[in-house]
Amino acid sequence: MIYAILETGGKQIWVKPGRFYDINKIYAKPGEYIKLEKVLLLNNEDNLQIGQPCIPNTYIKGKVLKHMKGRKVTIFKMKPKKNMRSKNGHRQSISRILIESIQTK
Repeated sequence: MIYAILETGGKQIWVKPGRFYDINKIYAKPGEYIKLEKVLLLNNEDNLQIGQPCIPNTYIKGKVLKHMKGRKVTIFKMKPKKNMRSKNGHRQSISRILIESIQTK
């Protein structure tokens, strides 16, 4: 089993080839291929590599499937006895990418 842990958008994601993941928006058109180079850990058939902080000469090839918005997060603020209430919402822009392969140079 091959998998990797990569950093993108300030988050660490455990990825496997052939699966799709939702990450913070990447400025690439749907159908374009991208190269993610911040690989923190790589497990390739019982050969474990840990980067300090990243593994050199290793990257993940992915394809942007589509751009969309995430779930709505509601922010509600209230101060008791002051009659202050505010309700706001936010939807994060995300990109769905398909992991094609994990490659070492």
